[in-house]
Amino acid sequence: MFTKSFSSPNAPKALGPYSPALKLGDFVYLSGQLPIDPTTNEITGSDIQEQTYQVLKNMEAVLAEMNLETRHIVKTTVFMTDLSEFSAMNEIYATYFADPYPARSTVQVCALPKGAKIEIEALVIDTLVYEQQVSNQSGCGCGGCSDEGCSDDSCGCGEEGCGEEGCADGCCSGEEKTETPDQVCEDGCCCG
Repeated sequence: MFTKSFSSPNAPKALGPYSPALKLGDFVYLSGQLPIDPTTNEITGSDIQEQTYQVLKNMEAVLAEMNLETRHIVKTTVFMTDLSEFSAMNEIYATYFADPYPARSTVQVCALPKGAKIEIEALVIDTLVYEQQVSNQSGCGCGGCSDEGCSDDSCGCGEEGCGEEGCADGCCSGEEKTETPDQVCEDGCCCG
């Protein structure tokens, strides 16, 4: 089977026959999380902000089992029993995400399990392998240089752009590079 189920001792157990998170390749489908305290198995908080905080804490706990963070979330669906509390929920929600924020849908439902006021599910992309590959590249491996300049100022091409430093075949000249097994170095510039 290509899928793997994830749960966390720091998040509530599933209330039925489903996985708290299911991973297929780089995709992670995070089941709706409720504001349940994993130690008591009871709903925490009586207001929307306390419940939103617990839901997001539970999401973080499940993500942590895969070494992922909220920055890996690309889409959430928020289920609320009262949309008049949307602004209060949003105040807490905003503290867990940074720009670029995940896409989001928010809908009102007539009821949620255990009398919860909120439930949030998420689509997550595991980019850890790609992040590691990028961090292992040296110099211009971050995107390289072109006639228009560096694609990323952190590529070591100089603040003035690599057009002024000199580019050849997507690399900046004039920098000391060290060859790794997946790179070819010529004249002190490694490309891979």
